[in-house]
Amino acid sequence: MEASIPRTRFDSAYETGFAPWVIGEPQPAIIELERAGLISGSVLDPGCGTGEHTILLTKLGYDVIGIDFSPRAIEKARANAAEHGVAARFEVADAMELGDLPPFDTIVDSALFHIFGPEERVAYTRSLHAACRPGGLVHVLALSNTDPGIGPRIGDDVIRDVFTEGWDLESLEPSSYRGVFGEEDARRAGLETGTISDATAWLARARRL
Repeated sequence: MEASIPRTRFDSAYETGFAPWVIGEPQPAIIELERAGLISGSVLDPGCGTGEHTILLTKLGYDVIGIDFSPRAIEKARANAAEHGVAARFEVADAMELGDLPPFDTIVDSALFHIFGPEERVAYTRSLHAACRPGGLVHVLALSNTDPGIGPRIGDDVIRDVFTEGWDLESLEPSSYRGVFGEEDARRAGLETGTISDATAWLARARRL
């Protein structure tokens, strides 16, 4: 049965210094979203990790906050922002309880959605709906199961199944996600351990009704 990734694994990754999703820069797919004018107004970066996207969007003038359930991740994100000289905002918060936050115009999920199991995905999508203003956009960048790659991978049907009632799934297209390949993932993909490379991904855009 499909299951979510234990949260302790993320704390461990930040403690050991090896997190496949930490590449020291924003994801190219997220940069392109901003350039295409698909990010606007107030912005939420759930599962922000070490804060690269929150920092980028803050530098570009957006009203953005990054959240993560891991205090260690937020600690690193704040240090990262200070190193870049950016007054970015970060808070420890649970992505399953986003309704406790003020509503946002845009939510940018980079590699959070795909870590959840089936029941959690439903709860998370409900939480996104509560946090997004009517007419607002949620972007989801999630690893695809179409090719070997890093981390948990999902089919496009998984995204279609949850962005239904209360949503207009405007776009769901193949994309890419840049990550660091650990030993197991590198062997599966035919790469050297520690290689930074692009893996296949889905990029979804859903409008909150």
